[in-house]
Amino acid sequence: MRKVFRRKAFRAVGPQGDGSDERRVHRSVDTPPAAGIVDTGPVHVLVVDDDPQIARALRINLAAHGHQVTLAADGATALRAAADRAPDVVVLDLGLPDLDGTDVIAGIRGWSAVPIVVLSARADPAEKVAVLDAGADDYVTKPFGMAELLARLRAAARRAATVPGPGEPVVEIGELTVDLAAKRVRRGDDEVHLTPTEWGIVEMLVAHRGKLVGQRELLRHVWGPQYEDRANYLRVYLAQLRRKLERDPAHPRHLITEPGMGYRLDG
Repeated sequence: MRKVFRRKAFRAVGPQGDGSDERRVHRSVDTPPAAGIVDTGPVHVLVVDDDPQIARALRINLAAHGHQVTLAADGATALRAAADRAPDVVVLDLGLPDLDGTDVIAGIRGWSAVPIVVLSARADPAEKVAVLDAGADDYVTKPFGMAELLARLRAAARRAATVPGPGEPVVEIGELTVDLAAKRVRRGDDEVHLTPTEWGIVEMLVAHRGKLVGQRELLRHVWGPQYEDRANYLRVYLAQLRRKLERDPAHPRHLITEPGMGYRLDG
């Protein structure tokens, strides 16, 4: 007797809740892997979407295929879940209530190489390029087919198996504690307030701690490619960071300058 594969459609309303952007997400039950594709087996998927119907449909479909699912309805919850739950793949909507999806990508990429598959109704090519450049691994446009999404998740998981695992969300360097997921720094028992620019520098140096980060690379990461020649920016901001983070700013132990080359975080 031949097995029958059933499909059930889920209806999701648009962002205004009035059905103006109606989408249909199809659930495929017991759909076998495509021919020639080796299934990576069950993985832990973090689904970040503030639309409860879309999140529910994804949870049901992923669980039906044996995957473990964690749900997050906003960016802050997603960043904490990525740090605490260590998912194998992240499925991320861009339009979140508290943070833009690109900010979530940047936050995760500060310490983790976990595959990120963006799932969004935004179809502008320039925005897709910006999201991929920010660190996303794939981009699926809504409305989407569940079979295609599952195939892309399998592909992302396979690619991740060939690269080093995720970094540490909380890094201790001497008396400094850097929480990359929460974007917080403590020196001893005291929390240190950093500006967004200062945090961008610290995040980059922590991600490459013990290694030289070139001036141009750091300027490009924090300010953008048009500022690659503004080495004076780094001198000003590194001086500020040493006053905040070093016990003796005049003789720094952690924020080290390599003259004419760049900076290194030691500890």
